[in-house]
Amino acid sequence: MSPELSVTPQQLRNVLGHFATGLTIITAATQGGPAGFTCQSFASLSLDPALVTFSPARTSSTWPLLRAAGRFTINILPAEHQHLSAQFARSGADKFAGVEYTNSPLGNPILDQALAWVDCELHQEYDGGDHTIVVGSVRALEARSEAEPLLFYKGAYAGVAPVPVLIGTNA
Repeated sequence: MSPELSVTPQQLRNVLGHFATGLTIITAATQGGPAGFTCQSFASLSLDPALVTFSPARTSSTWPLLRAAGRFTINILPAEHQHLSAQFARSGADKFAGVEYTNSPLGNPILDQALAWVDCELHQEYDGGDHTIVVGSVRALEARSEAEPLLFYKGAYAGVAPVPVLIGTNA
């Protein structure tokens, strides 16, 4: 039997912060109007059937609104949208103040100049400790190629650095 090991939330945050993630804003058309929140836990889950996943905090006051709508759009943010990431991360403010958007095929807000968007219907939810694991069935999606992604690394926004190409090596 192995000794009891302990990992604090701060240790987990510090170490896992070394894994760079993209940033998204999850949006929906709700009964009270457009709603959304910033989320960095988005990932592809399955190609067939087409499924994606993200994990809002259990303390989120916005996720219950999106859950009730039964559909949502994941807006993948380009580098120039750091301000929107911060705006949609705040609680209690009008997150859509000054934000331009169009409606997705399912009627959800697609943020103007999003790097990509994925329109989903709620497929399933699972317990994820202090978060909820949400699985969405992809119904429509689109991307633009002329922008760089907004990344989050070690607790801060980060950019994509060009990687040198080594020619004539066996690397």
